[in-house]
Amino acid sequence: MSTLSVQNVTYKYGAKTALDTVSFDLEQRRFCALLGPNGAGKSTLFSLLTGLLVASEGTIRVAGHDLAGEPRAALGKIGIVFQQQTIDLDMSVAQNLRYFAALQGLSGKTAQRNIDAALDRLAMRERASEKARSLNGGHRRRMEIARALIHDPEVLLLDEPTVGLDTASRQAITGHVHDLADSGLLVLWATHLVDEIRPEDDVVVLHKGHVLAHDTARAISGGRSLTDAFIAMTETPVPSL
Repeated sequence: MSTLSVQNVTYKYGAKTALDTVSFDLEQRRFCALLGPNGAGKSTLFSLLTGLLVASEGTIRVAGHDLAGEPRAALGKIGIVFQQQTIDLDMSVAQNLRYFAALQGLSGKTAQRNIDAALDRLAMRERASEKARSLNGGHRRRMEIARALIHDPEVLLLDEPTVGLDTASRQAITGHVHDLADSGLLVLWATHLVDEIRPEDDVVVLHKGHVLAHDTARAISGGRSLTDAFIAMTETPVPSL
């Protein structure tokens, strides 16, 4: 059984079709890039996966739970890092994480154990007492990823998480998240930057609401660079930093 299954999902904004019969299955212990140019439908798909929108057609299953029929169980298996920052800058790292743990129904020793484990996975334990405001962009993003892990999800969704970060911070974040996938999580990483993707990563290429390809980056490249393959499929110039 797939950890995340999206089958024939369609979503429309009025007369405009944002997603058209999108289907793919993803397994645990994998890093999958949802690769597409701006306007491809990535944000719409993430909104559907997190319950912010409801698909007009199709099904989404998370760790065996139908998102429409068992939303609480399905969403409980998901950790999410949104593109926009969602932390309290006037609270410390630990305070931000304790607040989120409480929202997840965790308290006391259990909450602290999960917080410490999440911070360790992102190499952030030594910054637990620092105010979020004092952190650079890369460490703020690491804190948000740690926060998304507190309730021990099976699926980690990240919506273009490196936007606005410098090259070193981008590389650090992608490295940490690849490590999380290697440790057992399913990671779905939305991006339009091909340099964040490794040859062995899974890739779902989304363009104008359609899945154009789903395979490893190496297979999709077909002997070319992934950049060239992506341009050929979407006829979209690929931005680089």
